[in-house]
Order: sequence, then C-alpha cells, then structure tokens
Amino acid sequence: MAKSSAPAQPYRVLARKYRPTDFTGLIGQEALVRTLSNAFATGRIAHAFMLTGVRGVGKTTTARIIARALNCIGPDGKQKDPTIQPCGVCEPCVSISESRNVDVQEMDAASRTGIDDIREIIEGVRYAPVAARYKVYIIDEVHMLSKQAFNGLLKTLEEPPPHVKFVFATTEIRKVPVTVLSRCQRFDLRRIDSTELAAYLATLAEKEKVKIEEGALALIARAAEGSARDSLSLLDQAIAHIGNGSGGEADTITADTVRQMLGLADRGRVLDIFEKLMGGKIAEALTDLSGLYDAGADPLAVMQDLLETTHFLTRLKVAPSAQGFFDGGSGEAKRAADLAAKLPVAALTRSWQILLKGLFEVRDATRPISACEMALIRLAYAAELPPTDKLVKDLLEGGAVPAPRGSAPAPSSPSRAPVALGSAMRAPSPQPEGAPSASIRNLEDMVALAAANNAPILRVALENYVHLVHLEPGRIEFRPHARAPRTLAGDLQQKLRDWTGERWAVSIASSGGAPTLAEQKQSAKTARFEAVAQEPMVRAVLDRFPGAEIVAVRDVASEDIAPAMPESDSDS
Repeated sequence: MAKSSAPAQPYRVLARKYRPTDFTGLIGQEALVRTLSNAFATGRIAHAFMLTGVRGVGKTTTARIIARALNCIGPDGKQKDPTIQPCGVCEPCVSISESRNVDVQEMDAASRTGIDDIREIIEGVRYAPVAARYKVYIIDEVHMLSKQAFNGLLKTLEEPPPHVKFVFATTEIRKVPVTVLSRCQRFDLRRIDSTELAAYLATLAEKEKVKIEEGALALIARAAEGSARDSLSLLDQAIAHIGNGSGGEADTITADTVRQMLGLADRGRVLDIFEKLMGGKIAEALTDLSGLYDAGADPLAVMQDLLETTHFLTRLKVAPSAQGFFDGGSGEAKRAADLAAKLPVAALTRSWQILLKGLFEVRDATRPISACEMALIRLAYAAELPPTDKLVKDLLEGGAVPAPRGSAPAPSSPSRAPVALGSAMRAPSPQPEGAPSASIRNLEDMVALAAANNAPILRVALENYVHLVHLEPGRIEFRPHARAPRTLAGDLQQKLRDWTGERWAVSIASSGGAPTLAEQKQSAKTARFEAVAQEPMVRAVLDRFPGAEIVAVRDVASEDIAPAMPESDSDS
C-alpha cells in the first residue's frame, strides 16, 4: 500500500518569511541599532522603550528582537547577561519567535484599550518571570489606550520591578501623553530609503529565484514609500502576477508589469486629462473622465491623482530632476517634463488651489462624479484667465478687462485650444515700450515714471522709503527705510524692466544713503518756514500775537495775482 504524501506546508508571505530575527537583518535603522548595541554592551538598558514610525518600518519586529536579546541564554544555555545578538536557537529565542513564551506578552492596544486591560499588567508585574530572564510587555499601537489606561500605567512605568521591561510601538506619537513619553527611551524609526529598499528586494528576489528588472525594483520601492512590509507585499504580488513558471523571459518581472499591476498606467490618462484641461479641451477631458469612471475609477481618487500631477509638475519647475508621481523611465515622465516647461508657476499654483477645493467638494458630494466634473470645468475656465498682476495692471492703466463668456464654444473649434494655451501656456510677451534707462537721471525721474505708469503704491514707496545710495543707467542701490515693504527691491526691479524694456540691477545697502524725497521736502519746507520767520515784519507779527503759527509760505511772484488798482480821485 502506497504511503500518502505529506501535507504541503501553508504558504507564508514574504513579509513574514523574511522578518528579521536579529538587528543584523534590520535595514535602514542604523541609529537605533547603534544605540541599543552600546546600551546592551555597557549594561545601560532602559526599562521602557517607545518605538515610533510609519507603518511597516519595523516597530513590532524591533520589539520582538529586543525581547529575544533580553532573554537569550545562548545555544549552550550558559549566557548569563542580555546580548545584542540573540542566538535564535535557545528555548527563549524560539518560544518568543513563535509567540508562545509566557513571560513575553504582546498586547494590541487597538482592541484592548481600557483600564481593566492595564490592570492585568499591573497585577502581573509583581510576579517574577517563569521561564525567562525578564518579563517583557509589548504594547502595539499604544496611542489608542484610553486616558484612564495611561494614567493607571504611569506609576508602574516609572518604577517597574527590575525583572520587567516595557516596549511600546505607535504610529501616532503625538497622541501619546507626555507623561508616558518622559518615562520611556524613545526611538524614531525612519522611512527606508528607496535605493536601500530596492537593494534589499533584489536579495530577496534572488533567494526566491525570481527574475526582476532593476526598474521594477525601483518602482516597487518607490510605491512602498519607505515601508519594508509594503515593499515585500508588493513584491509578493508581482511574483504572483507573472506566475513564476519555468524561469524564462516571460516570467521576468519587468517595469511595465509593475506599472500595470500598480495601476500606474492610468496615470498617463490622468496626465491626458490635465493637459486637455489646461489646453481648454473641456469636452475631451470630460470624455476621458467618463472612461475612467466607467472602468471603476473613484472620482475622489482621480482628484487626488490630478493634485499629485499638479504637485509633480510644480516640482519639475523648481527642480528639473525631481522624482515623484511619474517614474523617470516612463513616457509619461517625459510628457510631464514637456508640459511643465510650458506652464507658468502661477497657473500651476492656481490649479492646485482649484483642485484642492474640488477634492473636498467631491468627498462631501452626494454624487461625487458630478462634483468632479464641475471641478474640472472650473479648472479649465480658470486656465484661460490672465495672471492676477496682469488684471491689476490693466485696471490701473484703464485698459479693457475681458468679459466672461456666456457660453463655451464648441469643443471642435480650432480657436478653443489656442485661447487657453495662450493664457496658461503663454510664451513670454514682448517688453512694453517705455522710457529708456538713460532718461532716469535721479530718483525724481523714477517717481515720475511710476506716476506715468499708474503705479501709485510704488510711487509712494519711492518717495518715502528709499534712501538713495547710487543711481546710474541700469543700476540702483538704496537703503530701505525701516517701514519699507519687504518686496520693494523685487517690485522695483520688475517694474523698471517692464517700463524701460531693459534689465535693471537693484541692490540693497545696509547703511548710508541720502534722505528720502519726503524727508528732503520736509527739510526744505522747514528751512523755508524758518527763513520767513526771521523776516522783520513776520517776526513782529509773531511777537504781537503769541501762539500764532506760519501755516503756509507762498511766492507771490509765481502766482497770477493782479495788484489792486487805486481808486480814481475825481478831484485830482
């Protein structure tokens, strides 16, 4: 009779199969490992540890490693002190790894939040460990404990018995009371760098005998956002996606495979929608949105992707080598770079504000798809508006402001796209004709130029806040008054360039400079009043009428005043 085959072992996901059992396998947490290594080596082991960080960076794994390090007795059972390198084969190490050690208790604070659960710990710490060197209490998601539970734990946490250690883990460190944090040794586990995470995934793929491209590893590491557990779950999913059959080229995990698996291919459609909106092709953009919605896309997720697209394009404007929503090796990334070059930052920041407002509208709407469509229509029409500074300048100059359209032209109209593209993706306009730099000989000329160009705010600033140090064609240096606007130098440089058509160098001096024009006028007025007050007749009037003041001084010769004619004498 044939023997029955042994039952197959249940599959263990990679996140559990390759969970580190000692600190050598913990990646990306060098500061924590160094501190704990020194503490164990010198015997300065704290009685309570607080581990915080985002999901999947190794908080619970670190807590279990600490428990094994505290209780390891070595392969021969003769290890007397805690060690930073647990053997993994002694009874305490094995039982802790299998979660069956009676002296190492793990508690999920998400499901056991009350004071009664903490009371069990308080009562249990009085007793010595049964089979281990230390009693270790691991409380995961400790921030979810109630206020009463935290208060009940304070006294025990401050002065625990020497045979008790606490290890807390949380993703919301700000929700943990300060009174608890002050009693713990805190470790902030950082996000794992994408490059380091990709290298780690490559070693695991080699152990699993799976062929995977470097580009695919980079995509998985970036999608994991610094979480080792998330990256292992994605790698597990990618291996299942390709089947891992005979090991041929068909079984190689490629970057395109990962993009399709993660849904990154849809990001190209989101970029299409954004480009059409900024180009004024509203009907086509709504058609693409309808296609995504029919395929199962959530309108809220579409709005979030549009926000991510806007953020990525804006980052490309200030940092051309930025990585983010679109991976650098894809065609969408190249398209995004071309689109970012056409769009000004003002249009992108305005799009961000409109989409952010639309995100909340979609979230709260009874019919999200309708709210999403309205937000996109609003964005498309806003893309056609000129910049705010242009509108203000037109108003100050008395120019015509374009009236809002009553209805949108047909989407197939050839003039539709150039109108929008001419606004949002506008090429630099030619500089307006103005006075050349050589005609500005002094600060008074600059004030007159500001007045002629309907810039009253800048004119007032030039008169009251500018201590002129040096002025020559194309260059001005001044010391700003203490009350001067912080943007005065930049505004002056931009306006001079617009008015003169030439580039101006505007520099700030820390000291020196002539009095402001307002101060000069006031000084001249005071000097004139003082000179007039010394006239004998004026002096006599002031002495004759105490409290009298000189209100104004007028030059009669400069005024058109006809002298009074004497009356005719009929007897003469």
